Amino acid sequence: MRLLAAAGTGAALTLAFPPYDLWWVASLCVAALALLTRGATPRRGALLGLLAGLGFFVPLLHWSGVYVGPVPWLVLAAVQALYLVPLGAASALVQRLPAWPLWVAALWVGQEALRTRWPYGGFPWGRLAFSQADAPTLGLAAAGGAPLVTAAVALAGALLAAAVLALRGARPARGAAAGAGALAAVLAGLAVPVLQPAPADGPTVRVALVQGGVPRLGLDFNAQRQAVLRNHVDATRRLAADVRAGRVPAPDLVVWPENASDVDPFRDPSAAALISGAVDDVGVPVLVGTLVGAGPDHVENTGVVWTPGEGPGERYVKQHPVPFAEYIPLREVARVFSDDVDRVGRDMVAGDRTGVLQVGPATVADVICFETGYDGLVRDAVAGGGQVVVVQTNNATFGRTPQTEQQLVMTRLRAVEHARTGLVVATSGVSAVIAPDGAVLDRAEVFTAETLHAEVPLSSTLTLATRAGAWPELALTLAGLAALAAAAAPALPVLPALAARRARGRR
Repeated sequence: MRLLAAAGTGAALTLAFPPYDLWWVASLCVAALALLTRGATPRRGALLGLLAGLGFFVPLLHWSGVYVGPVPWLVLAAVQALYLVPLGAASALVQRLPAWPLWVAALWVGQEALRTRWPYGGFPWGRLAFSQADAPTLGLAAAGGAPLVTAAVALAGALLAAAVLALRGARPARGAAAGAGALAAVLAGLAVPVLQPAPADGPTVRVALVQGGVPRLGLDFNAQRQAVLRNHVDATRRLAADVRAGRVPAPDLVVWPENASDVDPFRDPSAAALISGAVDDVGVPVLVGTLVGAGPDHVENTGVVWTPGEGPGERYVKQHPVPFAEYIPLREVARVFSDDVDRVGRDMVAGDRTGVLQVGPATVADVICFETGYDGLVRDAVAGGGQVVVVQTNNATFGRTPQTEQQLVMTRLRAVEHARTGLVVATSGVSAVIAPDGAVLDRAEVFTAETLHAEVPLSSTLTLATRAGAWPELALTLAGLAALAAAAAPALPVLPALAARRARGRR
């Protein structure tokens, strides 16, 4: 029954994420896993963690196999589930310590820290923080980023588990205190905007986000590259016509999405002419998402600032291409599992510069697609001078699956984390304008052609989270590891007081 409950707990955790958005379920699932691993051996805790991981990641990531079949999806889900194996074992161990809810929360942060970095740069999907876009805990992002939000969610869950155990042991006062602590962990985020309000210390600019649309769903949308490019050119020319007719205010800059031009404008004169014509027509700089050749077998996913009368200028090259999607590590081995790896004919090359671009009057912190899930990439662009966060993305590959909404909530957290307006621009949707408090001000739905208009503030003030960088995550991870070491070896010389207390408890 405990094994079945672990798998069910993982499955229930998906309800905290889009499309369900039941954010409070996340803490309940942390509580359930803590109760399931309490009193278990580390080996049994590891098995419980694995089953919870499979129950969670298999349904959460089903979008990854919509167009390429079940094998890549299940392999990805299984690899992600493995990270909950040490978490389950460690949870069983640290619950032997005083103040164990703190250590359980720290271990959740450590698990996510590892999972988002290794291997191949990691994979951020399914972090507890990304289930909290509509929760009171979201405010904590401005103080300590996504790791602090995860810590609060996990701490609330562990304290709920402690409350259940206290009530079961006929200790109502202790149970009430643990329950109050869980509530305080959830509500703590409400205090952050009061103590550190989102700054509005700069001018405003008018932005137009062009979602030109794609001709078809799925992996083969790129087969009509010229059609995708012309969709965005035509949409920009319509914008220019509306400005001249007085139907919409003139923008200060325009943003196109990732893959708006999969035809390399630096090698195809006709593509360059189409882009230049649209940019000259609208009369303001356009941030163009395009693929640029980097040799016969490689390509760069690039954001290019295209200026009227001048053409292409500054560029940002995606620093974190997605393994097994934008480039294929160990191609011959991967081909054994799926022939679809050959759909990626040219491997994407990673850029080595932070995405800080001057687009007209705005200094833009540019990230591309999945990069919004990686703390350091967004933080570096903001700390480098970005006054507004732009996420150029292309989600046509994933159709109408929850992938699009799951990625959108990541940018909502980034907006709060850095007190910046977030601008998500997608070829096929969802494009959105996100306020510095995480609220979605406007959006264009999937598989529509639409241009969003917004007047957004520019800010140069850095939040505590931006200034602190990775230190909160490192501190929490080290705390979890120290607790794990104490639980596994309580007789270490450096912990004599704890060893003595445990000895008294045994007597």
